[in-house]
Amino acid sequence: MRFAAPPTGDLRWQAPQPPANVTGIQQATVEPNECYQAPTGTGPTNPLGSNTVSKRDVVQSEDCLFLNVYVPGSLPAAPAPGGLPVIVWIHGGGYISQSASMFNGADLVQDSKNGVIVVVIQYRLGLLGFLPGAAVKANGALNAGLLDQNYALQWVQSHINTFGGDPTKVTIWGESAGAGSVLQHIVANGGNTQPPLFRAVMTSSTFLPSQYNYSDPIPEMLYSEVVSQTSCTSSADTLSCLRNADISVLETINTNINLNGFFGTFVFVPVVDGTFIVERPTVTIGKGQLNGEVLLAVTNTFEGTVFVESNWNANISDYVTTLFPDFGPAQAAGAAQQYGSIGTALEQAIGAMGESIFICPTYYLLQAFGSRSWKGEFAIPPGVHGEDVAYYYTSQSPAYNNAQFITAFSQSFIAVAESLDPNSKFDASNITPLWNAWSANNTEMLFNETEAGAPVVQTTITDSALLQRCAFWNSVSAYTSQ
Repeated sequence: MRFAAPPTGDLRWQAPQPPANVTGIQQATVEPNECYQAPTGTGPTNPLGSNTVSKRDVVQSEDCLFLNVYVPGSLPAAPAPGGLPVIVWIHGGGYISQSASMFNGADLVQDSKNGVIVVVIQYRLGLLGFLPGAAVKANGALNAGLLDQNYALQWVQSHINTFGGDPTKVTIWGESAGAGSVLQHIVANGGNTQPPLFRAVMTSSTFLPSQYNYSDPIPEMLYSEVVSQTSCTSSADTLSCLRNADISVLETINTNINLNGFFGTFVFVPVVDGTFIVERPTVTIGKGQLNGEVLLAVTNTFEGTVFVESNWNANISDYVTTLFPDFGPAQAAGAAQQYGSIGTALEQAIGAMGESIFICPTYYLLQAFGSRSWKGEFAIPPGVHGEDVAYYYTSQSPAYNNAQFITAFSQSFIAVAESLDPNSKFDASNITPLWNAWSANNTEMLFNETEAGAPVVQTTITDSALLQRCAFWNSVSAYTSQ
């Protein structure tokens, strides 16, 4: 279903607008257009797109602000007063790829035994969703992709009751850049979005790359590069010139700029815009200014593996200064102290990438939510980024197809969406032990398997050395621009 007007022409890089009124029945029989996609880094594969189902012959278009709603085929025996809880899924893909058609919300409805409604949303990606720069601030809307998500959440508040959902029981959930988007909504408006758009937040691999101020040198360089490649440099109004550019030209530029990025990184990402995102996210999180009542957060054991070239052999100082261009000698030396004794040069780079951008931002959120948060670790081999997705979107055929494990893992998320408590079991076969709040002795829930193939679901304690490294990353967040 369309939730906003096509963001084309004069609406490029503007905040989403209401769609035109359409009378009569609209046939929702095909998947919506995808927002324009782009590749990542300079490697041969896109690590953020490697664990999703195949695209279903979906057209790419600027006209892509649609959402899919999945409702139970039959209501529970005792329907929730006021309607069913609602899960809004925000897809990942590094803010440059993926779409609603890749995630079958019926899987989550089935996991819940028809106890939730699921909404899967789309948002503008890449150059069209996250073009930075002072010119965009002056005559458009920064973070258009985040504003699309926010507009979709407002749509849910206004319309989900029509589908049997309760707008006061909304959970937002995402993986990778989708989880990063959840983080952005947690800190949006200084952590005080009114009226509230959701009550629970769930993150799978929270993605927090460098998030510069919109007019910092790197965002301005990026804007200038887009203007140059579009031959708009001599225009008196460069943004107007970009709005008049043919979409095929912008699509090519979007691809080329992303391909030229550092391996495993993403160019067009959120910025601090001064209005919706008022300051660096770690600053707002550190103040404890948060939208949302409770948090369930899961990370994979080896988040950084797919984002570092397999033949990387330079020292860790070289890696972190490439990953974070604002690092000086002191910050690089600090990273070397944290990672210099951990395995090979490749393992050090994998650790620094995965922890600085995915794992440690998760712990920042856990620390801020305190007793209102729970933490899980997904360790089914190979335990790399994105591996967990198929275990709640089970139509993606999880490799470890163990019914007990899948029930334990997926229903922890569903329980939070339904009751704000992962311990609220609704399936007698659920083998998950008691979840403790992460603030209770840094307790996590480990999801793994034995060598013999038996499911392992047990509590564990966060590695103190990991928390020390996260404290380092938090201490240099002004230099990582997080």
